[in-house]
Amino acid sequence: MNDTMPTTPTTPPTLVTTARFVATHTLLALDARHPYAAKSLIDAQDMHRTVMSGFKGWVDDGSRDARSQMGVLSTWTVDLRRAQLSLVVQSGVPGDWSGVPRAALAEKPHTLTIDRTFRTGDKVDFRAVVNPVRSRPPAPGSPEKTRGVRVAHTTPEHVKTWFARRLQPLGEPAVAPDGVTRIGADADTDRLALRMLPKVSSPAPHKGLRIARAEIKGTFTVTDPQVFVAALTRGIGHARAYSCGLILVR
Repeated sequence: MNDTMPTTPTTPPTLVTTARFVATHTLLALDARHPYAAKSLIDAQDMHRTVMSGFKGWVDDGSRDARSQMGVLSTWTVDLRRAQLSLVVQSGVPGDWSGVPRAALAEKPHTLTIDRTFRTGDKVDFRAVVNPVRSRPPAPGSPEKTRGVRVAHTTPEHVKTWFARRLQPLGEPAVAPDGVTRIGADADTDRLALRMLPKVSSPAPHKGLRIARAEIKGTFTVTDPQVFVAALTRGIGHARAYSCGLILVR
């Protein structure tokens, strides 16, 4: 006689992968007619200084990676009809905006703490302004170690292709076979809204600084929460010091 109790087959528990995103967001509404804001609009390097002016003292002066150490990313839009520059700054440390001229502020700076947990399968709407570029190999016969040249994509379809390479379908690794870092989320590329934006530049002593920009809007499905949070924290693509790469989600 077998006294062993029959066992009921069990289904292994589903592993729910999660990751937590914590950051500070500050919205600066500036009068675009004030020289402080107007110069930031016409000089990309000045916009960078405006953003970084809120984080003095957190790292050593002259540190080459100050922005990345503090997790600073930014994006901006301008309403010409209202003459208002809206600047969103994300950071891993709190900013101090007391140095912004009071007359340049259309409204008092608004700061909030973002503390959000993402799970596999979450759907979130997003907006990002990116610098969509590709690397063109050096010309044949160039000296050894010659770097390729970054060439900007100039059409929405090419930008869509650039962005699609960074999407991460469920089960795919964080780094694509061609070496591109993915963003821990997938999206229906046919439902993306893309718009080419005016290039930003900087005069002397930064001659040649011209940054192509494109706006991308859509809906993400989170496929790898840890990688997704890393993309939210670090940004996507190049020119992150010049208000590109920040992914805003809601």
